[in-house]
Amino acid sequence: MKKQMITFFVLIATAMTMNAQKTVAGVKVDEKLTIENQNLVLNGVGTRVKLFMDMYVGALYLEKKSTNANDIMASKDGAAIRLTIVSGLISSDKMVDAVTEGFENSTGGKTAPLKSKIDKFIGFFKDEIKKGDVFTMINTESGVVVYKNNTKKGTIEGNDFKKALFGIWLSNKPADKNLKKAMLGQ
Repeated sequence: MKKQMITFFVLIATAMTMNAQKTVAGVKVDEKLTIENQNLVLNGVGTRVKLFMDMYVGALYLEKKSTNANDIMASKDGAAIRLTIVSGLISSDKMVDAVTEGFENSTGGKTAPLKSKIDKFIGFFKDEIKKGDVFTMINTESGVVVYKNNTKKGTIEGNDFKKALFGIWLSNKPADKNLKKAMLGQ
């Protein structure tokens, strides 16, 4: 009986360890993210597909799980989006174009009030982008902090910007509808 109990607990511990990460399109995605003094949980993860090819893995982290895109976009709570590039076809220019289009879509074409913030954000994608690069955008009290490969690129203030940024993936006109569903855990 004692041997069976030990085996049972070893199996439970192994299962819990296995759940600490998910693998999507070859990318190991952590179930928890601790960054900028925030402890976030994985809400959902999926891939951005274009022309039948995986471009990047997108993961949404929140303080507590939610399936309500509008609430997530409007919230001032801690939240992060992590993009892991899985295609060598993504260049800096293509990422800038995609982000620019994403802001247009997420704001319904009303980007003028956010122009300086969007320009600053786009500047974070000017350096060469390679397969395996990881971009993390986390909402904090001071604004959205952007990292590339764990190097802080800068901070953009304002919940208006955060809403537009997260809207790239979560708005009514997201970059990829299937990725939106995946990020919402649906």
